[in-house]
Formats: sequence, structure tokens, C-alpha cells
Amino acid sequence: MPNLWEKHVVPRLIKFTCSQPAVMKDRSKIVPKAQGHVLELGCGGGINLQFYDREKVTKLTGIDPSAELLDYTRKEAANLGFDMDILDGVGEAMPFADNSFDTLLTTFTLCSVQDGKQVLKEMRRVLKPGGKILFLEHGRAPDEGPEKWQRRIEPMWKHIAGGCHLHRPVASLFTKEGFALQDNHGHYTPKTPRWLGWMEYGEARPL
Repeated sequence: MPNLWEKHVVPRLIKFTCSQPAVMKDRSKIVPKAQGHVLELGCGGGINLQFYDREKVTKLTGIDPSAELLDYTRKEAANLGFDMDILDGVGEAMPFADNSFDTLLTTFTLCSVQDGKQVLKEMRRVLKPGGKILFLEHGRAPDEGPEKWQRRIEPMWKHIAGGCHLHRPVASLFTKEGFALQDNHGHYTPKTPRWLGWMEYGEARPL
């Protein structure tokens, strides 16, 4: 059962930090590429809704384990007039049939899941043949200095930030699980500590 910090502070912290201008700029580059029946994994907060191209998206489904963040999503969907199926659930065991979605979108979610490999297996399962995964994630920095600090800070950081892993790799997580990366980009977020600011975004397709 979540403690008071996880229930009341973490959702607000996530919504605030994940909607900073530099982060929103990255979101605007990846979210509009979603098309067809879209599943947003970690949809809590509703931050991505403003960036979807409604002419491309035929149906939108979202899943997140945080009841508090899902409340934000429902409010944002209502404000934008966005018809969206919103479910409480985790990425390791998604309540969807095989081959259900044309696009899967994950933004700042793979860092906090319990089992990244299992989540990718589930993503592969629910993705239609020829479908794609769009991702925007922060993770393990490619440079020795920031990477060293990530390893040092992560044990404490996970308790503060809802289980967020600073040191979890992004690109290699996909490639090791049999996905090919396309149009993959990485950079440090301006005006952010480098141990926190390494971002990667792109597209992954099952091999």
C-alpha cells in the first residue's frame, strides 16, 4: 500500500518535472508520430494528449498504475474533448489481447517499471504486426562522469521519485529484447544536472 509521500507528493512531482518546457519540446517531436489504435503506456498525468495528431489516431487507450495520475489524465482528456479509454494497470501484465495496437507510446515510463524486460515482452505481444513503439525516456548517461553520479544517487532517488531508475539504459533495453531502433536521438536537457538530464527518443520495431 503506498505511503503518504507516494500517494500525494510523487504524482504532483512527476506531473511538474515531466511537463517542463524542455521536456515538452521533446514530447512534441515524438508523440505526433503515433497513428492508428494507440496505446499509451504510463498515461498518467495526461501530459501527452495535447500533442497527438487526431487525424492520425483512430483510437486512444491509456494504462497507468497510479490512481492519482489517472485522475489528472481524465481531467485533461475531458478538457481537450479527447475520447480515451483509460485503465488502471501495469506494463508487466497488460489486460489486452495479442496484436491489438498499431502504435505503443511510452514517455518517462520505462525508468519506473519493476521489470523492463517483461514490459517489452508485453509490448511486443500487444503490438500488431508491422506496428511501432515510440519512446521518450531518460536513462543511463553515455559519459563517465554523469553515469558515475547516477549509480551513486539512484538508490536514494528511487525512494524519492516513485521507483524511478536513473541508471537504466534505454537503447540497449530495446536492442537486447529483439527490437530495431530507428531515428534514435539522445541529448542532455539544457539547464538540468547531467546525471538527471540524459534523454533518448525514437522508434523501435520488433525484428
